[in-house]
Amino acid sequence: MPCTPTPDPSPQGGGEKKCKPGHDSSMTTSNDSALVLFSGGQDSTVALAWALERFARVETVGFDYGQRHVIELDVRPRLRERMAGLKPEWKARLGDDHRISIDALAAISDSALTSETAIAFADSGLPNTFVPARNLIFFTFAGALAYRRGARHIVAGMCETDYSGYPDCRDDTIKAMQVALSLGLDKRVTIHTPLMWIDKAATFALAREIAGQGFLDVVVEDTHTCYLGDRAHRHAWGYGCGTCPACQLRAQGYARFIAQ
Repeated sequence: MPCTPTPDPSPQGGGEKKCKPGHDSSMTTSNDSALVLFSGGQDSTVALAWALERFARVETVGFDYGQRHVIELDVRPRLRERMAGLKPEWKARLGDDHRISIDALAAISDSALTSETAIAFADSGLPNTFVPARNLIFFTFAGALAYRRGARHIVAGMCETDYSGYPDCRDDTIKAMQVALSLGLDKRVTIHTPLMWIDKAATFALAREIAGQGFLDVVVEDTHTCYLGDRAHRHAWGYGCGTCPACQLRAQGYARFIAQ
């Protein structure tokens, strides 16, 4: 079942304290602003919809770090446009988009995600698509941007259910980053990860629950997941090579979703 985490009320904001099942359509909108880490992928797009249901103003940020599937950044404007057309309130709440270049991340990484290396499992047991500290860097830049833009909420699509095992996607890592940002900025920062405890099948289900079949169609047709940047091959679950780890997770999740 999809779950909606609620913020930890502790002074330092140590993370999301609990989950309640389902999407609460009766939830009142906060007057606060939020910044969404928006890559153009399935998870970050559903996280953006989750935020648009909850915050009065929502801005987005994407990162160009030399990824070989940089096409994910190219689909973002169309995604934002299509989402704004789904609900009048989403159009009113969707604010500026920001694109930040972090070329140095590729320069210091030895990853199949930032080079033309065959995708395989490394000696560490992780796939060699792991970019060390990527999400830590993303959150640091997002925190600085959110501080300037007056947003105290950061929303991201990480999960640790059916994922590739990246340690910077884990809930403990996100909680630690929330504390670090709150202390380092001397300002309460809350990081929301509404997909943390749900799998890809439940993420497709949550998309439909939030905004109906129209939004689910947007997620399938317009988001990008494939690590190889393949937009030539269309499958029932969307575009991609169909063989990389990201495509396999998405395909398996969609199959489970359809079977439910």
